[in-house]
Amino acid sequence: MKKIFLVLALFTTAFVQNSFAQDSTETQPAQLLNAYYKLKDALVSSNATSAAAKADELVKAINSTDKQAVNGDARVALLKDAGAISGSKDIKLQREKFANLSASMFELAKTIKLSAEPIYQQYCPMKKASWLSNDKAIKNPYYGNMMLTCGTVKATL
Repeated sequence: MKKIFLVLALFTTAFVQNSFAQDSTETQPAQLLNAYYKLKDALVSSNATSAAAKADELVKAINSTDKQAVNGDARVALLKDAGAISGSKDIKLQREKFANLSASMFELAKTIKLSAEPIYQQYCPMKKASWLSNDKAIKNPYYGNMMLTCGTVKATL
């Protein structure tokens, strides 16, 4: 009886540990996307200081994401642009780098599942650049209040 209980306990422990390991890697891409959304929202608000801080959080999220989920060139591209935004207090430069970051995030979103919720690729015709959003409503990060609702939904993932 004790042997059966011991085997059952070991099996249960192994199963629970495996479940926790799977859960932690599955939530990483969602954390990456959420950090991106927070950066986008800071740019929508035209807050360069907040954008730099949110970009720093995104850098940390990229670095903590499983290297198999976000690998090689995608990781390098994301870190380059997020790092440039993080190191700047110039909203114009941050928005310029955000365009490249958004293009890289869209490519990543096409290859791995970043969210169970829809991801909207939105496009600003004035900037000729896209960004990702968790909401269909347009809130333009490239021009903030000047052209807050300028843009269209180009794709849904």
